[in-house]
Amino acid sequence: MKITLKINGKMRVVEAGPGEILLDVLRREGYKGAKFGCGHGFCGACTVLLDGRPVNSCLLLVGVVEGREITTIEALGSVDKLHPIQEAYLDAGAVQCGYCTPGFILSTKALLDEKPEPTEEEIKQALDGNYCRCTGYVKIIDAVKLAAKKRKKR
Repeated sequence: MKITLKINGKMRVVEAGPGEILLDVLRREGYKGAKFGCGHGFCGACTVLLDGRPVNSCLLLVGVVEGREITTIEALGSVDKLHPIQEAYLDAGAVQCGYCTPGFILSTKALLDEKPEPTEEEIKQALDGNYCRCTGYVKIIDAVKLAAKKRKKR
């Protein structure tokens, strides 16, 4: 079946099977930032923003999101011009293997869009759905704080 999706601000008509999940459609359409991690919504590797809120794309049937705004990591920055949140993650040393990083960055964006100066507890709550096997969380929390400072300066 054909489904119309708004991905990163652009309308796209995609083919999808009746039980197909958003993650599989996004990856097939070339959006590789969202990764398959656990398939149960626990790890956050598949995080995208749906109408500005972080969601697990491995749990959403693609038909449920028809016509809604989907934002993937590819919308935030480029190799030549990183988004301030991406810069903050690099500056804080919050990136190791990078598998979970897109999900953390999108969760950070949603948090900072809603609360430009979050407390540490609010940061922890916002990142609760994302799991990192490499870095631990101290540097990731530092990255969110740094991103908030960078956004405030702009």
